[in-house]
Amino acid sequence: MALKELNISPVGRVEGDLDVKGYMESGVVTRAHTQAAMFRGFEKILAGKDPQSGLIVTPRACGICGGSHLYCASSALDVAWQTTLPPNALLLRAIGQATETIQSIPRWFYAIFATDMANKKFANKPLYQEVVKRFAAYVGTSFQTGVTASGRPVEVYALFGGQWPHSSYMIPGGVMCAPTLKDITRAHAIMNQFRNDWLEPVWLGCSIERYMQIQSWDDLMEWMEENESHRNSDLGLFLRAGLEFGLDKFGQGVGKFLAWGTYLHHEMYNQPTIEGRNPACISPSGFWDGKYYDADQKQVTEHIKHAWYLNQEDALHPFSEPVPTASPNIHSLEHTDFGGKYSWSKAPRFMGHAAEAGPLARVIMAANPANADHQIRDPLFADIMDKMGPSVFTRAMARVHEAPRLYTMINDWLSQVRLDDEFYIKPTERDGIGWGATEAARGALAHWIKIKDGVIENYQIIAPTTWNVGPNDKEGNPGPIESALEGTEIEDPHDPVEVGMVARSFDSCLVCTVHAHDNKTGKQLAKFKL
Repeated sequence: MALKELNISPVGRVEGDLDVKGYMESGVVTRAHTQAAMFRGFEKILAGKDPQSGLIVTPRACGICGGSHLYCASSALDVAWQTTLPPNALLLRAIGQATETIQSIPRWFYAIFATDMANKKFANKPLYQEVVKRFAAYVGTSFQTGVTASGRPVEVYALFGGQWPHSSYMIPGGVMCAPTLKDITRAHAIMNQFRNDWLEPVWLGCSIERYMQIQSWDDLMEWMEENESHRNSDLGLFLRAGLEFGLDKFGQGVGKFLAWGTYLHHEMYNQPTIEGRNPACISPSGFWDGKYYDADQKQVTEHIKHAWYLNQEDALHPFSEPVPTASPNIHSLEHTDFGGKYSWSKAPRFMGHAAEAGPLARVIMAANPANADHQIRDPLFADIMDKMGPSVFTRAMARVHEAPRLYTMINDWLSQVRLDDEFYIKPTERDGIGWGATEAARGALAHWIKIKDGVIENYQIIAPTTWNVGPNDKEGNPGPIESALEGTEIEDPHDPVEVGMVARSFDSCLVCTVHAHDNKTGKQLAKFKL
C-alpha cells in the first residue's frame, strides 16, 4: 500500500510533541509505543538556583496548567521551609487551582475531544448529524458557546493571581494578594455567569443541585430520560452518542489509577508536612487496582531503560534521581529501536505499576467509602467502573462530571475567605527537602525539591502526562496510553481516528503524531499529524 501523509486540522490541539507508533494486524492494534519528542529542561534550569526560582520557572512548564505547577512549587517550599499557612492562603490557592481546572473542562471537551465524534467514521449513526451540528470544530453551535465560556473561570484566577497563565501569586507562607470585598463579589459574579451561560442551560439542561443527586449509573440513565431538557443537553447528547458510537468499547488501559488529591482544607494543613498532606485533601488521594491504597510518594520510582537519559540508575525515587543528562542516541520515530531508548519521557511507576493519572483516577478515589467527612464522597464511578470498566467513554465522562462539583466548591470557598485575616506569614529560609503535589486538570502532578547551601541541589517534576505517556519500564510493561491503544480496532488505517480518540481521552499535554504500520509486512500505511 502506498505511503500517504495526511495533515489533520487542527494540528496543535494541545501543546508539545507526542509520537505514537502502532502495529496493526487484521485491523487491530497489537502493540504501541508512545514517544515524547521534546526534552523538558526545567529541572536542569533550576539546579543551582535560588529555591524560589521554581515559583517563576515551573509555571512556564505548561501554558495550560501553569497554576498547578505553581501550586506544587509553593507547596514543596512550604514543606522544606516548615512554613505556617493561614487559612485564607489555603482557600485562595484552592480557588486558583479549581478555576484553572474547571475552565479546562469545556475547552478540552469541545476543542480537543468531541470534535473527533464528528469524524466520518460515525456518519452512519443516527445521532451523527446532531453531533456534527453541535460539536464540529469551530462551526459547531456548542463548540463556540463552550470554548467562549471556558474563559470565564480564569478571570477569577487573574483577580487573585494577577494574570493567567503563568502567575506567581502562591508563595511559601501563603499568597501575595489581599483581595477586597469587591474582588470576592466580582469572582462570585464571574462564576455565576459561567453557570448561567453554559454549565446549567447548555451542558446539564438542569440545575447543578439536580445533577449532583445522581449516585449510580442507573440514576444517570434515569436523569437523562427524565425530560427533554436533560436528554437534549450537551451532556445528554454525549451520553447517548458516546454509547451509540461505541466509545465504551476501546481504550481500556492498565486498570490501575493514581491521584495525589488536592484542595488542602484551610484548617487542616496550616503546618505543612509530607506526611500530613494527603489526609488534608478535600479531593482525596489514593492508588487503586481494584483495592484502595494510600498514595505514599515514597512508592514512586522512574524507569529510564527506554528514555533518552544517561548517568542514572533505573527505577529511582525522585529524591534520589540526578539532574537529567541527555543521551546522544536520539532518533526520529521512523528510525527508533523500540527495544532500546525511544522517548524523552521517563516511565513512572507506583508500587512497581504503571498507573493512569487524570479525572478518572480522581473520581475513583472520590468513590472510596473510607473517605473522611471533609473529603468528596461520590459513589457514581464505583458503580460505573463495576458495570463498564475503563474506556474512552468512561474517561471522558469522568472529566466532565467534575464541573458541577468544582463550581459549588469554588463558590463555597469564596464565601469562606475572611478579608480581615492574614494571607501570608513570612517563613524562615533553610536547607531541606520538600514535596508538593496537586491534581492538575490532567491528573497527578508532583514536585520534589532538595535545597543545600541555600540553593536548589535537585528538582524533579512528574507531571500527569509523564504518568500517561511514559514508555515501557525495564520489565517491558507498557505505559497507560501504550496499553490503552492495544486491542483498538482501526476501521480505516488511512484515518485512524480511534488512535487519536484514545490519546485525547487522556488529554496528554502533547501534540500527537501517529504512524500506522502493517504488522505482517512492516510497511507504513500512512503518516498522520493529529
